[in-house]
Order: sequence, then structure tokens, then C-alpha cells
Amino acid sequence: MFHSRKSFIATLLCASALVPAVAAAQSPGACAAKLKASKTLSVTLTTSMGPIVLALDSEKAPLTVVNFATYVDAGQYNGTIFHRVINGFMIQGGGFTKDMNQKATRAPVKNEAGNGLKNDTYTIAMARTQDPDSATGQFFINVKDNDMLNRNPSSAGYAVFGKVTSGQDTVDKIKAVPTGNAGGHQNVPTTPVVIEKAECL
Repeated sequence: MFHSRKSFIATLLCASALVPAVAAAQSPGACAAKLKASKTLSVTLTTSMGPIVLALDSEKAPLTVVNFATYVDAGQYNGTIFHRVINGFMIQGGGFTKDMNQKATRAPVKNEAGNGLKNDTYTIAMARTQDPDSATGQFFINVKDNDMLNRNPSSAGYAVFGKVTSGQDTVDKIKAVPTGNAGGHQNVPTTPVVIEKAECL
């Protein structure tokens, strides 16, 4: 199904450097307020295939959680899709509309891989380019234990910052959808899997 380990990791690359940065949110939102009161944050992704509830770990991945929460507060993920789905690997989203138009992003966030959180099944991590510190808005949910994505002597790794606590069945449905090519991208669901809304609980 996959040609090589490099092709695995290549699927996580996002062209964030090609997209102009979007302005920061003008005022703190629900996520920012909740982060002030707790080291954990729950976010619901309401998708066209069902809800996914995420528990984010701001103690082990503080920069990454603040980055993700800022995008949620700004409404960045509303109307985006899971644009890359590979059963037996991961589902990636947060960067494209259903017309395959790429969203503008904020400045990149420092890679917090190596924080003790592993790329295990149902964890959420940041997608990035070959530059370890290039993650912006795109994320992926692991659908198997992907040890090769953890920090190791030959790789900076991909930063895990939380896990799915409810909606694993939704993830399982998404990973099994038919995919094809669209907009110059591979592994795109033939019927868009839309993130209708992302919000903090």
C-alpha cells in the first residue's frame, strides 16, 4: 500500500510556507480563557461523519496547544476538510476547504516532539514540512501506532499534543472512506469529509 517509509512521512508535509500568514485573533476566545484555568483543553470537531472530541495536553505541549487553540478561536477550522486520508496510517486535515483551496495560516510553531507523548492510535499531532519547526495549522490523527513519527536520532519527529477521547468510531469511519486525486493532491476523499465546526467545550 505504501512505497517506503519516506513516502509515509511525505504524506504529512504541508505547503504552509507557500501561504501568507493570517492575522492573529483580535481578542481571546473560549479556548484561550479555558487554557488560563486548566492544563488540559477539550475541543470538539463536528464533522460531516460525526463528532470527534479531543483532549489537548498543554502541560506537555504548551506551545502547540496554544497554537491549535488560537486557530479554533479564530474559526480557522470551520468548513475545512480532512484532505488526506490513508487507512492504516493517519487522517490529516485543517488546511484546505472542500474546494481544495488552502487556508492562510499564522506563523509556525516550534516542534514539541519528544515531550513524552507518542504517535499512538487516536492521538493528534501537527503536520509540518521537512523543516522541524514549520507546523502551522494542519494536524493529523493517527489511526495506528506510528512509532516512526516519534522523535528519534534520525528524525525530529512530529509533535503529539492530545488524543481522541470520544468519537473514535468517527475516526474509524473517516479512515475507511474512498480516496483519489484532487487539486494536485493524493489520498483525497472522493466525498469531502468536512469539519463543520471546531469549538472548545
